[in-house]
Amino acid sequence: MLDEDRLRSMADELTGVPGVRAVTLGGSRARGTHRPDSDIDLGLYVDADVDRAGLGRVASSWTGAPVEIAERGGWGPWVDGGAWLIVDGVPVDLILRDVDRVAEQCARAARGEFAFHAQPGHPLGFLDVAYAGEVATSVPLRDPEGILIGLARSVTPYPEALRDAFLTNLWQVDFLLNAAVKGAKSGDVAYVSLCGTTTTMLTAHAWHASAGNWVTNEKGLVTNVARLPIDTRGFSAAAAEALGSLGTSPEELLASIVRLRELPRPVAHAADVR
Repeated sequence: MLDEDRLRSMADELTGVPGVRAVTLGGSRARGTHRPDSDIDLGLYVDADVDRAGLGRVASSWTGAPVEIAERGGWGPWVDGGAWLIVDGVPVDLILRDVDRVAEQCARAARGEFAFHAQPGHPLGFLDVAYAGEVATSVPLRDPEGILIGLARSVTPYPEALRDAFLTNLWQVDFLLNAAVKGAKSGDVAYVSLCGTTTTMLTAHAWHASAGNWVTNEKGLVTNVARLPIDTRGFSAAAAEALGSLGTSPEELLASIVRLRELPRPVAHAADVR
């Protein structure tokens, strides 16, 4: 059983490795939304020259088998390396984050800047300011220099400029759905599906931003809108219905685009409506 004491002990071991500046508990376990079978996500905030071999030795002492820490970019351009482990029968993900890179994204989030980037495992694209969301929502296990505390303060509360930027980004919804109409007329289900899923996720991002809720992963992005402490006007259920019944004929696809266009969208200051 990996209880809090064991996790803090593991964090102590990790921060003994040169280049490891801080360790957090992240993901669903930090948010309190985890299932019994959820992985344990340990975020390692590191310098660019962190001793990866040293990290591997620490990890292998937990697993009883050799562990190789992926190099920066080994899992794609927006993951700074890591490893998937089984410790005492529990899945543990070590995810490395370059401290300088995280600080840059915290500053961008505070200014209301964001972008999505191609990254394996992220079909919509990796949201760069998710780095800021991670430090804002994670639980520090070891932060001897106060790095995580300082970064979290820079983006807490949720930056109003970032909320406004996600709302402004909703112009893409109609732009993409207009393009989807052309695909629908030729029965291009894949293209309509891609446009519909993308616009639904962009709208979901805006709903989360309106509520001041950080998003760090696309999983649960749409369904969790229903759990936000604001009136989202049935967005999650309507989105599931629209995406789950797109159809295949031009007539069915065109009707689905109408339903997607009618999905509730947030407006300015929605976070003030309780």
